[in-house]
Amino acid sequence: MSKHVVATVTEIPPGERKLVSIRGRQIAVFNLGGEFFGLFNRCPHQGGPMCEGILTGLIESGDPGEYRYTRKGEILRCPWHGWEFDVRTGQSVCDPSRVTIRSYPAEVADGQRVVDGEYVAETVSVTVEEHYVIVDM
Repeated sequence: MSKHVVATVTEIPPGERKLVSIRGRQIAVFNLGGEFFGLFNRCPHQGGPMCEGILTGLIESGDPGEYRYTRKGEILRCPWHGWEFDVRTGQSVCDPSRVTIRSYPAEVADGQRVVDGEYVAETVSVTVEEHYVIVDM
């Protein structure tokens, strides 16, 4: 896998997402409360653009008549037909063992690490001012 700098942390606020292209693949990068996750931007059902889907949660019940709303903002709904997926894992809400969206590890790296690390193509004088979101592909 290779690492790609795709955005600064401030470019993707909590609860938001950014569509990026890495080696010809469109990846939707999500910020869930400061944690970043990458998902392939194509629904496995009929290819809907997942980056355009809404983030929602789950309604769960332990007993009849008792309901609670959980995982707010962690479930991504396909904009075409409503298939739902866990942003953290890419797994389908309805059939997690069989249906998934490809997920890509994402991390936040300090600017100095990006400058000193494996992401540098050439050496130039650089100052570090921000943190960056990095997708591992």
